[in-house]
Amino acid sequence: MTQSGSPAELRRTLGVGDAVVIGLGSMIGAGVFAALAPAAHAAGSGLLIGLALAALVAYCNAMSSARLAARYPASGGTYVYGRERLGAFWGYLAGWSFVVGKTASCAAMALTVGAYVWPEQAHAVAVAAVVALTAVNYGGIQKSAWLTRVIVAVVLAILASVVVVCLGSGVSDAGRLGDGASGGAGGVLQAAGLLFFAFAGYARIATLGEEVRDPARTIPRAIPLALGVTLAVYACVAVAVLSVLGAGALGRATAPLAEAVRAAGVPGLVPVVRAGAAVAALGSLLALVLGVSRTTLAMARDGHLPGALAAVHPRYRVPHRAELAVGAVVAVLAATVDVRGAIGFSSFGVLAYYAVANASAWTLDSSLRARAVPAVGLLGCVTLAFALPRASVAAGAAVLALGAVAYGVRRWATRAR
Repeated sequence: MTQSGSPAELRRTLGVGDAVVIGLGSMIGAGVFAALAPAAHAAGSGLLIGLALAALVAYCNAMSSARLAARYPASGGTYVYGRERLGAFWGYLAGWSFVVGKTASCAAMALTVGAYVWPEQAHAVAVAAVVALTAVNYGGIQKSAWLTRVIVAVVLAILASVVVVCLGSGVSDAGRLGDGASGGAGGVLQAAGLLFFAFAGYARIATLGEEVRDPARTIPRAIPLALGVTLAVYACVAVAVLSVLGAGALGRATAPLAEAVRAAGVPGLVPVVRAGAAVAALGSLLALVLGVSRTTLAMARDGHLPGALAAVHPRYRVPHRAELAVGAVVAVLAATVDVRGAIGFSSFGVLAYYAVANASAWTLDSSLRARAVPAVGLLGCVTLAFALPRASVAAGAAVLALGAVAYGVRRWATRAR
C-alpha cells in the first residue's frame, strides 16, 4: 500500500519511534500520579506485588495485541481482532467496552487537568482541554505524535526528579517498602486491577494500525518497548514514594507524588509535580481521544455506529467526524459529571476488552507454547476485573449487558427488514 492510499484510508506515517512515543504518552500519564494511592490503600504493604501482577497481565495482553496487530493492521484494535477470530459479536463487545470505558477515562483525564491547573474551575478547564486536544488530533496524526513527544519528555523529567529527590533524601528508608499491614490476596488483586488502568495505553499503538508504516514489523516492536519503559518508570516511582511515605501514608494521600517530595524535604518541587500531573493528564487525554476515535471509525465502518462517523478527512486523512463526536461527548461529561470512580469503571471495561484480545490470540496458533501467553492473559484479565471494587464491577457488567442487548436488537431489526 502506498503512503497516499485511497481517500477512505488513513495515512501511514508513523514509524517505530513514533508508535513507542504514543504508547508512552498513553501509559505514562495521570495514572502514575493518581493510581498509586488507591492501590496502596487496597494492597497495603503488598503494593509492589500488585504492580508486578498488573505488569504481568499487561505483558501478556501486549504480546497478544502485538501478534494480532501484525496480522490485522487496521484501525480498531481488538474490535477488529475479535471480529475476525471469534465472530462479529465478540468484536462488537470488545469495541463497545473500549469506547464506553475509555470515554469515561477521557473525562477523568480532562478533569484531572482541571483539578491541578485551576481547582475552583476544574470543569471549565477540562472542557477547554478537550476542545484544544480534539483540534490537535483533527489536524493530523503527525501533529498528535509531535505534541505527545513533548509531553512524554516533560513528564519523564519530572518523574525522574521525584525519584532522585525521594531516594536521595535523609528520610528515605528501604524498610518502609514492606511496612504496614497487607491487604491480603484480595487487596493485592484489587490493587493490580486499579494499577492496570495506568498500563493500558499500549493498545493505542494497535488501534493506530492503519497509520503505521510496515505494521507487521513496527507494531510487534513498539508495543513491548513502550510497555517495558513504562514498567521501569512505574517501579522506580513506586519504590521511591514508598521509601518516603510507607504504604499507610501513601494509601491516604490525595496527591501522592507531591506529598512524597514534600516529606522528602523539597517543598519547592511540589508545584512542579502538580504541573507535571496536569501535563501527564493532557498526554493521556490526547492519546485516549486518538484511540477511541479510531475504534469508533472501525465500528462505524461495520454499521455498529452511525455510518457518518466512518468519514475520513480528504486533506488531513483522519477520522474527523469520529474525533469531533468523541470530543463532544467527552466535553459534555467533563462539564457535567464527577468521574472519581472512573478508574475502576474504565479498568473493568478495558480488562474485558483485553480478555477478547487474548481469546483471539489463542486461535492464531494451536501449539501449547504459543497459547501459553494468551491463556495467562485471559485468566489474568477475568480475575482482575472481578477483583475490582463492587461498584465498578456492577457498573461495568451493566454496561456490557446494555451493549449486548443493543447488538441483539440491531441484528433482529436487520433480519426483520
